[in-house]
Amino acid sequence: MAKAIMLERQGGPEALEFTDVNVGEPGEGMLRLRHTAIGLNFIEVYQRNGLYPMELPSGLGQEAAGVVEAVGPGVSGFKPGDRVAYGNGPPGAYSEERLIPADKVVPIPNGIDDRSAASLMLKGMTAQYLLHRTYAVNPGDTVLVHAAAGGVGTLLTQWAKRLGATVIGTAGTDEKVAYALEHGCDHAIQYQRENFVDRARELTGGEGVNVVYDGVGKATFEGSLDCLRRLGMMVSFGNASGAVESLKPLDLARRGSLFFTRPSLPHYIATPEELLATAESLFDAVLAGAVKVEIGQTYPLTEVTQAHRDLESRKTHGATVLLP
Repeated sequence: MAKAIMLERQGGPEALEFTDVNVGEPGEGMLRLRHTAIGLNFIEVYQRNGLYPMELPSGLGQEAAGVVEAVGPGVSGFKPGDRVAYGNGPPGAYSEERLIPADKVVPIPNGIDDRSAASLMLKGMTAQYLLHRTYAVNPGDTVLVHAAAGGVGTLLTQWAKRLGATVIGTAGTDEKVAYALEHGCDHAIQYQRENFVDRARELTGGEGVNVVYDGVGKATFEGSLDCLRRLGMMVSFGNASGAVESLKPLDLARRGSLFFTRPSLPHYIATPEELLATAESLFDAVLAGAVKVEIGQTYPLTEVTQAHRDLESRKTHGATVLLP
């Protein structure tokens, strides 16, 4: 039997249980995959701790890379032995093997290894839609990226630079500030020592930035709004410090007729065509050198509880990969 992480109850990292699972054969429209690498993401912390409700018991994990082991009826375009990846599958990536709908996976192109693909799919496709569709970054724009040394933050920084933007990043330690600067930030703010609003205003001559990409949430939300220039856009795409409790529309008007959005990846890749186009855009950017894969740390799948602890306490940098 294969091994997998199962969640019987929501709670701390200790709620993650390593257990035997019977995978079975793929049904209509399904594939059976053998995982080779698994991405770790903050959304799984939210699902584990109860911020995001889940129907339990459940597997956990949104993205992975692997090899097709078997193809179910009605599936075309895939065969056993194909290298594939996914970043928006049903929970269950924390496993050695699994079944998954064929319309949730994409082929991995030559030139991209499995660990890179596993670390890229959810975070990379998130960066793709944030930069190209939620707010289309143009040359000359100034963007603020919170948690710029994190998995999504590193990708946003690199890609925004390639699009011609000036990038201001924030980070919570001197080490992460240095990491952010090494990976494309024009300016990096250590927010434990500096007021990031004042510094962002200073760096933009008092005008503010065109767009803020905020995956931190509660701790940075008000300050993020104050960093924006007139008609700027606030993109709130995560809750690493806790959920934002309220927003008064009139506050957007008072700050300069700001725009606000709370996007989510599933809505941007809701069809197989959108999924493939988004993934291909990401893979093209990697192969062209616009985006470099930054895997900061790996853990055996058996050590997923420690990986969750490190992610929650912000001890990680870049992407984190679990190895079955």
